[in-house]
Amino acid sequence: MTWTFKTKPVIIAASSVGGPFEAKGPLASTFDQFFEKLDGGEKSFEKAQRRLMEDASIHALKKAELTNEKVDVFLAGDLINQMTPTNFAARTLSIPFIGLYNACATSMAGFMTGAVLIDGGYATNVLTAAASHNAAVEKQFRYPTEYGGQKPPISQWTATACGAAVLSSSGTGPYIHSATPGRVLDYGVTDPFNMGTAMAPAAADTIIRHVKNPEEYDCIITGDLGKTGKQIFVKLLKDSGMNLSQTSMLDCGELLYGSEPQVFSGGSGAGCSAAVTCGYIYGKMITKEWTRVLIAATGALLSPLSVLQKDSIPCIAHAVELRMGEA
Repeated sequence: MTWTFKTKPVIIAASSVGGPFEAKGPLASTFDQFFEKLDGGEKSFEKAQRRLMEDASIHALKKAELTNEKVDVFLAGDLINQMTPTNFAARTLSIPFIGLYNACATSMAGFMTGAVLIDGGYATNVLTAAASHNAAVEKQFRYPTEYGGQKPPISQWTATACGAAVLSSSGTGPYIHSATPGRVLDYGVTDPFNMGTAMAPAAADTIIRHVKNPEEYDCIITGDLGKTGKQIFVKLLKDSGMNLSQTSMLDCGELLYGSEPQVFSGGSGAGCSAAVTCGYIYGKMITKEWTRVLIAATGALLSPLSVLQKDSIPCIAHAVELRMGEA
């Protein structure tokens, strides 16, 4: 099932905020703001994540020249229990709020849902955001970073980042042409460090259902498979008869940190694809270097409880097609 939006909801503004480690990465110039320290001046990492979302949202609204009262709904989520940082950010913003959770696929869940609301006439302006914080997420899903626990090469680095965007029924900028909601797939992977392998089949499934001719796109971007998941993803597409060139196939987890060895297989986290989309990708489209892009954000729908119960990892991928032109 692919939705094509008749009203062409426009991304009229976007913003990315990151942490001190992201400030050293290859996409640093595409961010609006960085925290000088990992705690963002707050008393906990969870509160720092709340600040990421608040700051990115405020930047996006200022760029859109909109007050909070002009926004119909705020669609956002993160990875912490009950999305608590997002809930507190929604309290600060005081915009009607719908929380979304699709793990690292939350970014495109927000874009897709916002487009549906605008296309259906239920909203004029929508603010959407997704965030993650390395120290807060690692503490919940694996080990506190202070423990200095060792990770295997297939693991990924949770981004300290947030991406926020304002979607509107009119204006200038890239527009959301269509979207394909993902199906939850589970290929039996049980290792919580091996998320790229777990998510690759979901990414391939969604893209195969959405794409008719891959050559029509400037690039097809996944998030966040990392190096390990990307290799499996490309093979799965090739086995299905779809060949993607390395230049047209990109991954947010690789883009955010480049060849930095500290991130192992690449970046991850709800804020990774959100920040790359609202910074790097949005910038490429505004300058018309890219005019047609497909973003398939991937999410590993595990929890600390499911890991302790030795369950496998169900995964999802939502695809959103962006085009640049008159909306």
